Amino acid sequence: MKLVVQVKLLPTPVQASALEATQRACNEAATWASQVAFDQEAKSNFALRKLTYSEAKMRWGLGAQAAQHVIKKTCDAYTTLKANLKAGNLGRAGSKRYRRAVEKPIVFRLEGAQPFDDRMLSWQIAERRVSIWTVEGRVKGVAFAASLEQLAVLELYRKGESDLVRRDGMWFLLATCEVPEAPLNAEPVDFLGIDLGIVNIATTSDGAIMAGRDLNRIRVRERKLRTKLQKKNTPSAKRRLKKRRRKEARRARDINHKIAKHVVAEAERTGRGIALEDLTGIRERVRLRKPQRATHSSWSFAQLGQFIAYKARRVGVPVVYVDPAYTSRTCAECGHIDKANRVSQAWFACRRCGFVDHADRNSSRNIRARAQELWRRGAESTAPAPPSHQRNGVGRRRSITATDARCASLSS
Repeated sequence: MKLVVQVKLLPTPVQASALEATQRACNEAATWASQVAFDQEAKSNFALRKLTYSEAKMRWGLGAQAAQHVIKKTCDAYTTLKANLKAGNLGRAGSKRYRRAVEKPIVFRLEGAQPFDDRMLSWQIAERRVSIWTVEGRVKGVAFAASLEQLAVLELYRKGESDLVRRDGMWFLLATCEVPEAPLNAEPVDFLGIDLGIVNIATTSDGAIMAGRDLNRIRVRERKLRTKLQKKNTPSAKRRLKKRRRKEARRARDINHKIAKHVVAEAERTGRGIALEDLTGIRERVRLRKPQRATHSSWSFAQLGQFIAYKARRVGVPVVYVDPAYTSRTCAECGHIDKANRVSQAWFACRRCGFVDHADRNSSRNIRARAQELWRRGAESTAPAPPSHQRNGVGRRRSITATDARCASLSS
């Protein structure tokens, strides 16, 4: 399976300047190549290369490999756009959003990610340094920071391209690694049910509760602070807003990684599979009052589910997704379904048999029972592979983002 290892580069000011010039030149060339592809209807790699390869090298000082990657990135962006149009992700044909997507060429952000292959980038993993091609020549001895686990994975499994990314003034390399999977446990002794929520991020059928109150309090505080700074609209307020960008997302991602590691380790240790709810489309199905919308929209249940799935796949733990309907209203002891069973957010009390339990723990037991039934009927593990390593080089109109690529990152 493919994983993406993210390492932080520590360039000197001179090295950072060369990296910035390279990233800018590559994305300017990609935007120009996109215009040519749009005008000439040449959106295949071979056709676009004939039209743009030589001029891209001369006008922006790109090397042969860099020019090839710029052209390939442009073609990949149009392939992605075509797939999104076909799938209806950009609305119906003729709609305003659809026309906006097809009537103009794709534009690449100047700070968008740029791929580097082994001809353009060489790793000295033991020394924690890389040598990288730039428009100002080969830059050697660029230091990077990485954990011991990341270094081991890079040394053993790095394969293919790496992406150069700049975020908030910092430089990163996203290296693709081909990591072997453990054999799937085809005969789990049981399943570990996981109920995902907002107040409690995850509750297991064993009774473990990973509370989300602290995270939710932090989110409310951050939201109030952002509102105050946006109202001020002063230069210092804008600087503070920029400094705090993505801080909440980083915190939530770190918590999700830790919860996923705990859940998968427990399932592997006890020889069990993992049962999750299929929550696809829940945001569209649920109607909420205005005070609840921000909290619901910031619920990163999909990310946590992805983390659990890829970590489970790596160690051979089967994952089964079950129908979430009425799991919170069904008694885990007698099976009675009643809306009144859910006494409050925290407590469940069955109106038929009198069984009382924590509401989320009761739901997780129902999820576990449904997974057992599905497995007995011959269901297979549905844990997906980590999302493929997509690049975030396209500007406002591309739907695939770098977040999808980094969800399998080993940075936590």
